[in-house]
Amino acid sequence: MQYEILKEFLVKKMKMSHIYQPVMIKHLLQNNGCSVDKQIAKDISLHDPSQLEYYQAIVNNMVGRVLRSHSIVGRQKNEYCLNHFDTLSDSERDELIAICDEKIQAYINKRGDSIWQHRTKNRRPVPGSIRFEVLKRAQFRCELCGISAEERALEVDHIVPVNLGGIDSINNYQALCYSCNATKRDTDKTDFRNTSAMYGHRSQDCVFCSLPTERIVETNNLAVWIYDSFPVAVGHSLIIPKRHCADYFEVTQAEINAINALMRIAKKELERSDKHITGFNIGINSGLAAGQTIFHSHTHLIPRRKDDVQNPTGGVRNIIPGKGAY
Repeated sequence: MQYEILKEFLVKKMKMSHIYQPVMIKHLLQNNGCSVDKQIAKDISLHDPSQLEYYQAIVNNMVGRVLRSHSIVGRQKNEYCLNHFDTLSDSERDELIAICDEKIQAYINKRGDSIWQHRTKNRRPVPGSIRFEVLKRAQFRCELCGISAEERALEVDHIVPVNLGGIDSINNYQALCYSCNATKRDTDKTDFRNTSAMYGHRSQDCVFCSLPTERIVETNNLAVWIYDSFPVAVGHSLIIPKRHCADYFEVTQAEINAINALMRIAKKELERSDKHITGFNIGINSGLAAGQTIFHSHTHLIPRRKDDVQNPTGGVRNIIPGKGAY
């Protein structure tokens, strides 16, 4: 009876979004019907090429390089060999293996679980719904190298690490392939130690740093949405980072995420409230020559309606007179 139930589930009822279900069932079948979660997880990891390739990167870019620099090992393509291994006796090899075991255990005893923090940056698992939103926002591509999720597994990573002041917010998450995520901590030289203080920076003389509460339409952790005081169209909105930053090129990736998230909310709300809106202009002035008058970065979201100007061709190109038509 149970055979028929399991077979029907596997063949007809099981809906797979990953390999996890059949791997777990197979593991239990091979282990007298019972097993602990750690062993099931280990079996799943054996099917995950990202785990293997992650540690291949560690071998080639870190440990292998160090050992070669000390002339301990040699390398030919993807093969490593201990130098002069054939000169070692069996007893010498056994003694050296025992020393390796002692070194490994001593380091684990000294550092504990912290030695694996590079593989558990998030501390807590990212909820599935937020993970999906981050991947969807990234178009299921690595936001560093651009590779597709179909070619390489993607991970959801904190832009600013939690242990350096980063928060668990969708605006502080990015989609990285396992390769970029593995090498990020070794190649990124940014000093994040003052990150929390940086995002709290305001300028006393800046009108956007001291917005009255009644002007704010919507807000998130890093940005606000307000209506422009001198609108060029009904619904003309400004999306502004909370932190004082002179222009767009000082805005961080986390702030860009927050700005884009608010812009999508503003777009939907404007379209909901006015069915005549059929388009938008999105613009940023950066620098005096570009027309910037308030030197706190802000993004214009301008609703457009049919026939609101005689000839809309060229859109933002019309900021230079006569350059709209082409």
